[in-house]
Amino acid sequence: MTRLTGKTALITGAGRGIGLAFAKAYVAEGARVAIADIDGQRAQDAATEIGAAALAVEMDVTSQQSIEAAVARTAEHFGPIDILINNAAIFSAAPIVEIERADYNRVFDINVSGALFTMQAVARHMIDQGTKGRIINMASQAGRRGEPLVAVYCASKAAIISLTQSAGLNLISHGINVNAIAPGVVDGEHWDGVDAFFAKHEGKPLGQKKREVAAAVPYGRMGRAEDLTGMAVFLASEDAKYIVGQTYNVDGGNWMS
Repeated sequence: MTRLTGKTALITGAGRGIGLAFAKAYVAEGARVAIADIDGQRAQDAATEIGAAALAVEMDVTSQQSIEAAVARTAEHFGPIDILINNAAIFSAAPIVEIERADYNRVFDINVSGALFTMQAVARHMIDQGTKGRIINMASQAGRRGEPLVAVYCASKAAIISLTQSAGLNLISHGINVNAIAPGVVDGEHWDGVDAFFAKHEGKPLGQKKREVAAAVPYGRMGRAEDLTGMAVFLASEDAKYIVGQTYNVDGGNWMS
């Protein structure tokens, strides 16, 4: 299928995992993709794997200069940006009495401020170019409710859901649709660290938390990056032109909203 033929997408945190899966799916649908990642070599490796339809862009979402340079480089190489996926994020966990201000600031700087100011820079570009674009923010089921050991991350993803609503209402007047995806538990290398954290704080053997989480998903397993690509393609396509400010759960039935 070629639902995104001729479109240019900028995807943050796209050097691996979910972001890379999105990039591959978009290229398969006819798009050109800027692989933006704080690790320039990782971005280059991913772009080389995909081929000529991909461009490696080293980008730090905590730096306004880096954000604006990434937008400019993408537009210079491929032309006006039609789609943004705000995927770059980090995970953090700690009991309330152990949360450190520096860790809180780092999570919000990347997960919330990074998404907001990347969205702002791309929206300004789209408005200047007269592009009726699509912006997709990555939320999480963690943004739908609190968790006793994951307060900061949950709060950051709740903020993404709220930002998506506000930006959606504001930017649709320019023909820019803003929506979000809320994954559930998605397997990947980051889960080794998550599992180790819960092993420490819940007194579980390594691997047990991951098995428990997988077993609790109504679908019967943890998600995979590829499970999210269909929604990412749909929200970027013309089929989603009348959808504004929504956050879609793609979580195997974990959360109902």
